[in-house]
Amino acid sequence: MDFGRILAREQIRLVYGGGGIGLMGIIARACHSLDGKITGVIPRALAIDEVHYTDADENVITENMHQRRHEMYVRSDAFVVLPGGIGTLEETMEVLSWASLNLHRKPLVLLNTEKFWDPLIHLFDHCIEEGFAPKRLLDGPEDAHMLVADDVSELLPLIKQALTYRDIGG
Repeated sequence: MDFGRILAREQIRLVYGGGGIGLMGIIARACHSLDGKITGVIPRALAIDEVHYTDADENVITENMHQRRHEMYVRSDAFVVLPGGIGTLEETMEVLSWASLNLHRKPLVLLNTEKFWDPLIHLFDHCIEEGFAPKRLLDGPEDAHMLVADDVSELLPLIKQALTYRDIGG
């Protein structure tokens, strides 16, 4: 919830998957409660009242999940990965893969609240140690493919530092 309020206070538009339930629904409502701007991107199959957060300033309905991810990517300057499940992992790996192929330089930050993502971070460390991923996968805000924040208060400073260093915004 704090993340939604921070985005609203900093006048940063929330671009997300358009859901009205779960963690992202809570964040969208928190952002909206402080007049924050929200763009929800949701595939037609999920755009039903029980799932879709219809109070967003902009609702983008796509034909499928692939188009949804593309729209969110195009409309975003940075990516924040909150605790989540299979869909979150899929979207994270896609953006991370694109970064490792130098297809973008947008910051990607893993919010490791209460060490939720520690098993994934350990897996990435293992991939690096075994030579299957470059050290820069997780190596500092200047040029890492993915950054890690342990607390929501660290998110914007990390993103701003990365954007400034990468000279792509901020």
